[in-house]
Amino acid sequence: MATAAFEEIADTFEFLDDWEDRYRYVIELGKALDPLDEAFRVPATKVDGCASQVWLLPQIQNEGAGATFRFQGESDAMIVRGLIAVLMALYNDLSVGAVGKVDAAAELERLGLNEHLSAQRSNGVRAMVERIRLLAAAEVAKG
Repeated sequence: MATAAFEEIADTFEFLDDWEDRYRYVIELGKALDPLDEAFRVPATKVDGCASQVWLLPQIQNEGAGATFRFQGESDAMIVRGLIAVLMALYNDLSVGAVGKVDAAAELERLGLNEHLSAQRSNGVRAMVERIRLLAAAEVAKG
């Protein structure tokens, strides 16, 4: 169920043998993100459960069943910015209903991230995924 953008990341991960190269790639993905405007770095968009500062801003396009899920994100840690970019590739442009059906753990496992992230970073990724799922579910509930 992965998006083409996520498949591209997965393909690149397969090509890169060394984990140091993979980390650099994730950091480069984060560097390529547009910065989140300071005005949106507020408690309402902050993700709890992350060791770093993380903000996720939903950008729902259209309404109801046809609504498309997108989000922007920001972090004060470069590797976390990269993880946000990976999650954006996984979720952006899905319907709000499809977001909850994504098995993020399985998709991220394809990248092998779980084995190579610290426990704190893994918890942070889970917290970001949970926030994304809650944002999409809230939009679905609006109907």
